[in-house]
Amino acid sequence: MKKISVVLLILVTPILGFSQTAWIRVNQVGYLQNDMKVAVWVSKEKKNVSSFEVIDVQSGKVVYSGNKIKKMGKQPAFESSARLDFADFSVPGRYLIKVEETKSVPFKIGNDIYAGASEIPLKYMRQQRCGYNPFLKDSCHVYDGITVGDPDGKRDGKYYDVVGGWHDASDYLQYVTTSANAVYQLLFAYGQYPDVFADHYQANGNEGANGIPDILDEAKWGLDWLVKMNPDKDTYFNQVADDRDHAGMVLPTRQKVDYGWGAGKERPVYFCSPKPQGLFNYKNLSTGLASTLGKYASSFTLGAKLLAPYYPEFSEMLLQKAEDAYRKGAENPGVCQTAPGGAPYFYEEDNWADDMQLAAAEMYNVLRNSEYLSHAVHYGRLEPVTPWLGADSARHYQWYPFVNLGNYHLALQNDHPAAKAEFIRNMRTGLQRVKDRARDLGDAFLNGIPFIWCSNNLTVGFITQCRLYHELTGDNTFLEIETAMRDWLLGCNPWGTSMIVGYPDGADTPEDPHSAFTHLHGMPITGGLVDGPIYTSIFNSLIGIYLANEDEYAPFQSDYVVYHDDFADYSTNEPTMDGTASLCFYLGYLNSQANVNEKVLGGIVRGNPSKKKLALIFTGHEFADGAQTIRKSLRKNGVKASFFLTGDFYRKFPSLAVNLQHDGHYLGPHSDTHVLYADWEKRDSTLVSRDTFEKDLKDNYATMEKIGLKMESKRYFVPPYEWYNGQISNWAKAMQVQLVNFTPGTTSNADYTTPDMNNYRSSQTIYRNILAYEEKNTLNGFLLLMHIGTDPKRTDKLYNRLDDLIKELKHRGYEFVRIDGLLKNRE
Repeated sequence: MKKISVVLLILVTPILGFSQTAWIRVNQVGYLQNDMKVAVWVSKEKKNVSSFEVIDVQSGKVVYSGNKIKKMGKQPAFESSARLDFADFSVPGRYLIKVEETKSVPFKIGNDIYAGASEIPLKYMRQQRCGYNPFLKDSCHVYDGITVGDPDGKRDGKYYDVVGGWHDASDYLQYVTTSANAVYQLLFAYGQYPDVFADHYQANGNEGANGIPDILDEAKWGLDWLVKMNPDKDTYFNQVADDRDHAGMVLPTRQKVDYGWGAGKERPVYFCSPKPQGLFNYKNLSTGLASTLGKYASSFTLGAKLLAPYYPEFSEMLLQKAEDAYRKGAENPGVCQTAPGGAPYFYEEDNWADDMQLAAAEMYNVLRNSEYLSHAVHYGRLEPVTPWLGADSARHYQWYPFVNLGNYHLALQNDHPAAKAEFIRNMRTGLQRVKDRARDLGDAFLNGIPFIWCSNNLTVGFITQCRLYHELTGDNTFLEIETAMRDWLLGCNPWGTSMIVGYPDGADTPEDPHSAFTHLHGMPITGGLVDGPIYTSIFNSLIGIYLANEDEYAPFQSDYVVYHDDFADYSTNEPTMDGTASLCFYLGYLNSQANVNEKVLGGIVRGNPSKKKLALIFTGHEFADGAQTIRKSLRKNGVKASFFLTGDFYRKFPSLAVNLQHDGHYLGPHSDTHVLYADWEKRDSTLVSRDTFEKDLKDNYATMEKIGLKMESKRYFVPPYEWYNGQISNWAKAMQVQLVNFTPGTTSNADYTTPDMNNYRSSQTIYRNILAYEEKNTLNGFLLLMHIGTDPKRTDKLYNRLDDLIKELKHRGYEFVRIDGLLKNRE
């Protein structure tokens, strides 16, 4: 599509006498309805923009006229630039932006536009498999391998079966440092968004569901290889092959490199070494083992946790291996770098404390041994902020992984508030440094990422940290730059191209990546994240790099930074396995917004409106007079409901609460003492401090535990009086609790009213309102709220009609589910 467009432009330019001097860059997938929505206008001429239009692609009509424009001035490849803000336009549809005669490519607005996005990176990961490759339906490198580089020199020349894993990029080397990180990223993404990952493939990567989410199949493939690379508690291998692999571009199944044991036969398997290593003129700068063994330990630990339901014995082995690797890593602090071959390039990883911090944090999460938590805090203090954040340069993979998820895990420790605050602060500091750098550069795209080799991987790491920080704190400080960097990866950049091969479909994406699959055989490598833009000075210094074709992006290149969609440019257009794996978390988040639950001020008030499911929710504080009638009706109709009760209620009616949970209903908090959080007249005015709110909610949970209730894995709560504001929602979110409230429209929540009140509704009126609303609007995704008890002054009790209501709605085709079944993981 892209090449055709270029040819057409060349053909029509002489006829029309037209030479394009301005462009509008957008996220080619599009924008969520509540996104910060910004397009970037750039021009080769010195000029200003005063207005822009959003045009409906189907009708051609202007649907929005905008003047929220921020002039950004001269950029490396442009004389003028501006940011065009259309955030207050949120109508779903397909649009383009127009400034005078310049138009953007089409894009979409809607909450379902990222549906299926979480599966995209897995396409590339399966294609990268070594051993049996499901993409090629053939096997490669089946003789690996023979050991080299033993620090003691005693175990070289021995055969070990290390077949499997993934090729690192478009060459076929394999490294533990990137593979273990990829495994962890896959597992972490699944742990955060389990509901968005499908099951369409078998464990070997061939098509066909096997009852296990595909992302876990992929992680298991990587873990199987890591287990082979760690055959016993004293043996750890670091990589397979070296740059002798770069003998020519060929499919992995046809590679015939001879490492001294025959063409296409065994490849070298390097030991992890605490000493500088390399078989030829160049050596790495290794000083220890902790950087690699920490990665082994964190991936083994999280793998043990998430794979236990599917592979219990394998998981037990992983946990033991994690403990062994962690112990040996702690005994050997320092970095264990990859080994160079005939060229001076290797992964120059310079940090190791972050790897041990993440490993210790994961060990604590699984084993709950406080010693591991202490270790994690100690290692975290050795490197509070990943050094590349805010820097203008770094060596190749110098600060790796590019996002420190150890900080995130420590920021989750609600029972250790000092540590929690410290590591949230560390996360914020790193993000602020990148934001400040973007500001100082005056970058129109808000890009503060250093354009070193694999800059896209850094960008993914940055938006991952942004998203996690926002989820932890509710702080919106970095939402703009997070969205801008997401958009950068998907086309809102100087070149106007997505950085993910084949995504979105039909858009401007890399077509000529540095890959034998594509270049020699025309095979798509959909889902691969290419290296990304690089400083021009670095590009010009690299060995053996050139452009094989005319540069279609020539107008957008500069003396500062370049990107080429050219197979010969291995510095900007080669996909990497670890960078692609790291996409899974963020695309999982975006995918989770498809058919997202309806929110008001951060509180979920409705589930998926496309399915005939609803949740009955009951709140209670003082009264429980309807409890037995409600239990009987629910049991009679086979319905599981959700009850949100105050601490006072749980203390007053403990046996009732236990019985409700025994019946299979969801039980959650409704505040400890039914405190009013927000002013009735000025809703944005919060009436309690954050400390008071947190104590109130914690006390509610503590009472639930005290009376013997099991805490639900998905934590939801309904605020007292069903009244709150955005600040309350954010505070709850930071405590890993999602605020929910009733779906308005049916007046079911008025069942507490008494005849002396102006807003009194009889039960018959409420019952009719519910059914009338359903006939006109549907109750799909509804949170239908009633009270478990009401004031004695109300003698007309709605719960006496519950049996009739359930029967009628079932007759109309509705399924009743608990709140965690309705919302699942779509917060």
